[in-house]
Amino acid sequence: MAETTQTRKVHKTEAEWRELLTPEQFNVMREGGTERAFTGALVNNHEDGIYHCGACNAPLFTSDKKFDSGSGWPSFWNPVSADAIEAVEDNSYGMKRIEVKCATCGAHLGHVFPDGPTPTGLRYCINSASLGFEKQGTEKK
Repeated sequence: MAETTQTRKVHKTEAEWRELLTPEQFNVMREGGTERAFTGALVNNHEDGIYHCGACNAPLFTSDKKFDSGSGWPSFWNPVSADAIEAVEDNSYGMKRIEVKCATCGAHLGHVFPDGPTPTGLRYCINSASLGFEKQGTEKK
């Protein structure tokens, strides 16, 4: 089970986000878009480290909780802490899903599904465009 940590909120205007993010990141994180399956830079990343929010750098997932789901997006079975992400009901496109957002800045990350591995049985299916990666043993600049 993920631990709980204190989250400090980040607030920016949409214009500030548009300046900070690439067009693809803005589409995914601020407009709820989805990158095409198997095209994201982190799908096949197998290095040890921490996956953080591509918008605000908040830690979200660790490599030891990543697994190959075959879905075409980076998949994790648990976030770094219980309050790192927010889950929101998403009924768009005629589907009932649970959207996952960064709890710190509200960026759209992807969705969570109940078909993951043990011990949680969850699959956090996350867009690479929503993530940054810090390799273990390196310092974030």
